[in-house]
Amino acid sequence: MRLVPCRKAGIFLFRAREDSMTEAFALAALWLALAVLATVIANHLRISMALIEICVGVAAGLIAEHYFGPESLGANVDWLRFLASTGAVMLTFLAGAELEPAVLRAKWKEVTVVGVVGFFAPFLGCAALARYVLGWDASASWLAGIALSTTSMAVVYAVMLETGFNKTSFGKGILGACFINDLGTVVALGLIFAPFTYKTVMFLGVSAVGLAALPFLTKWVTRRYAYRTAAIRTKWVLLVLFGLGALALWSGSEAVLPAYIAGMALAGAAARDHHWVRRLRTLTVGLLTPFYFIRAGSLVSIPAVISAPPVFLLLFGGKVVSKIFGLYPVISRFREDRKERWYYTLLMSTGLTFGTISALYGLSHGIVTRGQYSFLVAVVIGSAVVPTMIANLAFHPTHLLPKVSMLDEEEGVAQVEGATASVNEGNGNGQNGK
Repeated sequence: MRLVPCRKAGIFLFRAREDSMTEAFALAALWLALAVLATVIANHLRISMALIEICVGVAAGLIAEHYFGPESLGANVDWLRFLASTGAVMLTFLAGAELEPAVLRAKWKEVTVVGVVGFFAPFLGCAALARYVLGWDASASWLAGIALSTTSMAVVYAVMLETGFNKTSFGKGILGACFINDLGTVVALGLIFAPFTYKTVMFLGVSAVGLAALPFLTKWVTRRYAYRTAAIRTKWVLLVLFGLGALALWSGSEAVLPAYIAGMALAGAAARDHHWVRRLRTLTVGLLTPFYFIRAGSLVSIPAVISAPPVFLLLFGGKVVSKIFGLYPVISRFREDRKERWYYTLLMSTGLTFGTISALYGLSHGIVTRGQYSFLVAVVIGSAVVPTMIANLAFHPTHLLPKVSMLDEEEGVAQVEGATASVNEGNGNGQNGK
């Protein structure tokens, strides 16, 4: 018997692959069209682009599900989920890179106190609310407390970047407090629900060794190859982040956690080379974060929220009120200006990344029901939009802003810095040639 190749089967396979690629490009074009629309709206309304992308995602998800059915927007396609997760990882890394060690040492007391209170106040308050008012079981109530205790590093950093606060001592303090707050969330999720196994030990050990060696390895790569090989530092950082992210997911943790610490480890290198950081921001904000923020909005089930609005309002009020009552008196010890206190407090009241991660963990492990999950995600995303919008519209501390924000500088300065970097690279190549 001879094996005869089947041309029809080959043609069918080729067409199937071709159709798959066509669908991927069409889906990417649709999502980037939503991103462009969100940018235009944000420009006219003068509201944070990240928040508008979330709102556009909510509207797009509602329209797509109503007219074309569930999953028609493609929010759970594997490659799109990967791009969205990469956007969260890169945003978290850049946020960590903004935290200069000297500033953290000077603000360690503020960052620690605000971060710890910012975690415990909503964690205990929302868990009690879910248990004794809504009647959820103990496990679901603790999960609700964890999911609603977070502060969104992604949203806060995006706002800091757009306004220019990321370069101020005020903004760096907020980012540091966000990290402590979310670290508490991750630890609580691990202690209460996630199993502590040998994988956890391996993840912690390998991460500790790798992150300790990261500044020295990055310095060597930069000195040896940065001026003769295109964008090797960007490739190197992505390699590190993807490697640590894979290890974190394998151990049962989340990829964004080591990304923040990696950013802090490379804060010195970022401070010395602003042009490199700008290129990373362009990659992150231009391509990756629209998928993350729009996808986060599209996951909200508006019909589920509308079916029982008191539950949503109760949980939303519990998160925001517990954050405000817990944080405002504490922040008042470090900030005298009224606008600064309220702006700080409201930004710390946001939630998104770790909140949705915690809620999804609860759903996938049977800790919460689908309805409870929808309420938690809706509250988390609502807390990303409402407090930040109020903060920017009513309590924006403009007296602390630098003269030109980072996004305003991006277009004009990048060209000058790009030309300067090219000259420097040419000089470096010439010296190496000599």
